Amino acid sequence: MTKTRVPFRAIGSLARASAVASMVGMGLLVGASAALVTPALAQAAPAGIGAAQEIANKFSGVKTLTGNFVQFGPRGEQTEGTFYIERPGKIRFNYNKPSPIRVISDGSSVVINNRKLDTWDLYPLSKTPLKLLLSNQIDLSGGKVKSVKQEPDMTTIVLGDKSVFGNSTITMMFDPRSYDLRQWTITDAQGLDTTVMITNVRTGVRFADDMFKIDYTRIAMKK
Repeated sequence: MTKTRVPFRAIGSLARASAVASMVGMGLLVGASAALVTPALAQAAPAGIGAAQEIANKFSGVKTLTGNFVQFGPRGEQTEGTFYIERPGKIRFNYNKPSPIRVISDGSSVVINNRKLDTWDLYPLSKTPLKLLLSNQIDLSGGKVKSVKQEPDMTTIVLGDKSVFGNSTITMMFDPRSYDLRQWTITDAQGLDTTVMITNVRTGVRFADDMFKIDYTRIAMKK
């Protein structure tokens, strides 16, 4: 099946239809990528891990959120849409027309659905960077933090887990005062970035029971 690029590109390969985001959101913004992981930052990371975990704890406490996203693909392509997140593990990206793409995670799997072509690409959530973003409690132990960069207007945290998704990383950018997530970038093993910026975010929302439902019967019929 032909795969279309998505918000969470490196989401395992998920990263081929949207995001996410991410995320999700959360594959994240322009210019923020593995380039942040330099020897100097790696040495300084221990000093920033406490702040990173504090931000992660605050973000983990947000159980549901929704808003708008703008996604920037690795070739400069730009798409927009609406995202929905419910912890643990659930996310949905609906792309605005003319894009036929939607991305759904039900907590176990992530599917990229092209409604026009009726194609369904299924991936295990546990093998994608979204796993770090959508956990009930974001755990930054075990060397997952690749770098932390604190600036007056943004705190940038680069996460990775080679044992789960190889050389892919997810870069999350937070407001340093409110700890709100602003954008994320997923960098795949080839060094290609997919960035998702989120706006008009609302938290504490309730979703319909079928918001994150994946039609496994339909997927099985298409194989």
